[in-house]
Amino acid sequence: MLIDSHAHLAGEKFDGDRDAVLQRAWDAGLSHIVITAGVHPHEADPFDGARELPLIRQLIADGAVAIGECGLDYHYDHSPRERQIEAFQLQLGLAAETGLPVVVHTRQAEDDTARMMRDAATLGVRGVLHCFTGSPELARAAVDVGWCISISGIATFRTWERDDVVEMVPDAQLLVETDSPYLAPVPHRGRRNESAFLPATIAHLARVRGTTVTELGALTARNAIRFFRLPLHASPP
Repeated sequence: MLIDSHAHLAGEKFDGDRDAVLQRAWDAGLSHIVITAGVHPHEADPFDGARELPLIRQLIADGAVAIGECGLDYHYDHSPRERQIEAFQLQLGLAAETGLPVVVHTRQAEDDTARMMRDAATLGVRGVLHCFTGSPELARAAVDVGWCISISGIATFRTWERDDVVEMVPDAQLLVETDSPYLAPVPHRGRRNESAFLPATIAHLARVRGTTVTELGALTARNAIRFFRLPLHASPP
């Protein structure tokens, strides 16, 4: 059993063949693909909490298992930083209220991310730093407050330099994801990413952590089930 802990399967890039994508995922051994409800930091500027938080609440009522991805992106700065912080804070508040975890995007915003993460954790908010590419210091800050670290196909790229983070994350706090349709792992680079490619990332993580693909896949699946409180029903045949 394998679990893709973060994918954009509802996006338009899958509109033409979503059923086939799902079937390939089940055939590759996946049992769950996690999709969330939230506002990305790139979209923080037009975000209207009074109007859009009720929409996120409705998606939660319809079965969303986490809030996000939300967070801070000071690399692209598609939205003003103060608006990113505001939108992130509102969604952290919703997580505190609902008990759902947050899936956090952070890029070149480590100080503000760490501060807001620590503050949220004091309110009982659970979270994951998804598609992690940050520093060991940020990873340690997340681990210290009980949050998870999720690794994507970026870990298979030649430019990846964070195997030290892969090694240091405790077993119980490690997740794996595709972030599809983005960031297809080697040997699928250049293609639209999809959940069926998850085993390539798992294989890399297993090598780095000195374990087997089977054990690493089972470990991260157990963690995802616990973290997202997923139902244990099997995937479609």
